[in-house]
Amino acid sequence: MSGKGDAHLDVDGHDVRISHPDKIVFPEPGLTKLDLIEYYLAVADGALRGAGGRPLVLKRFVKGIDAEPFFQKRVPENHPPFIDTATLRYASGTSAEETVIRDAAGLAWVVNLGCLDLNPHPVRAEDLDHPDELRVDLDPMPGVEWAQIVDVAFVVRDVLADHGLTGWPKTSGSRGIHILVRIRPDWEFRDVRLAAESLAREVEARAPGLATARWWKEERGESVFVDFNQNAKDRTVASAYAVRALPDARVSTPLGWDELRTRRPDEFTVLTVPQRFAEDGDAHAGIDDDAGSLHGLLRLAEQLGPAEKPPRGASADGRRASTMPLIEIARTRTKPEAEDALAQWRAAHADVAALLHPADVLVDGMRGASSLWYRVRVNLQHVPEAERPAQGPLLADYDPWAR
Repeated sequence: MSGKGDAHLDVDGHDVRISHPDKIVFPEPGLTKLDLIEYYLAVADGALRGAGGRPLVLKRFVKGIDAEPFFQKRVPENHPPFIDTATLRYASGTSAEETVIRDAAGLAWVVNLGCLDLNPHPVRAEDLDHPDELRVDLDPMPGVEWAQIVDVAFVVRDVLADHGLTGWPKTSGSRGIHILVRIRPDWEFRDVRLAAESLAREVEARAPGLATARWWKEERGESVFVDFNQNAKDRTVASAYAVRALPDARVSTPLGWDELRTRRPDEFTVLTVPQRFAEDGDAHAGIDDDAGSLHGLLRLAEQLGPAEKPPRGASADGRRASTMPLIEIARTRTKPEAEDALAQWRAAHADVAALLHPADVLVDGMRGASSLWYRVRVNLQHVPEAERPAQGPLLADYDPWAR
């Protein structure tokens, strides 16, 4: 049943109902829900090249960009006939019938649900066990500048080329760079992850100090983390032309390699990308014609041998004990609450806070039952041992698993 303020769009012959089309989603540029839908329709060819035909995890910002989204694996009931589905089976033993979009009407429909970005799995709906995409996520630590991220991206390009693969870069829509690699769907998830981990280790070896493959955040320093675990089963990343929940409505935008050094992520927004797309087309237009083999990276994995496993401590619960002097500050439901707790700790420990390096402050978004929560830690490695504050009671202690 349509509401009083609803609108209806005819998208390639499909009627798509838009609820609250005038609702402001991005206050700073004044973008409404209808503006976002029109954006996605303008770049539909590129957005579907990245997310079409793949199962999606719906990341729904129903309360706006300043509130935490919730993640919905299962396709909503009563979805229209132009929405396909695929049933994924997870490592936990559970399964979910997930949304698959194949056309511009599907794009409009998911955005109407409150989805800003699109989060597809690296598999096609027709073959859920064999990824056709390896994903390289270059995740900069605090204090890392864009030039360093770009330098690492070019090292990734070289490693890929040396092993018979082509990388297609895009801005992440935040601070980092994603490099997508089309592969033939001949390997299972564990092989793709192993190939990605070997790539990350080789990049670290070629760019020591600039890049790292270290899994534990407190051990990375001011470097770019080559996040190979984005290739684990059940992981998704924001796809090409996805809108990110930043105040300027920034877009994860495909680029040519010749653009990386001269362009910046904040240039690409909902307001600017449609014109670029109309004038220059999609920088990833040829990606589906360039599927390669993992044989080279898997041979590299054999040459490198098993990755060094981080040491585990003798804690009673069996969890890993970090080799770094970490203290935990807070666990919170939202990022603003995490930032408030960190500010409170800094005020109480001003002398210690002045000694911290940017990468010593660890504010991590953690996946809860259906939404993110935030953990705040501080690495005291740059603080003289005698001046390090002891672990105290958490300033906030949110339980993301409580019912």
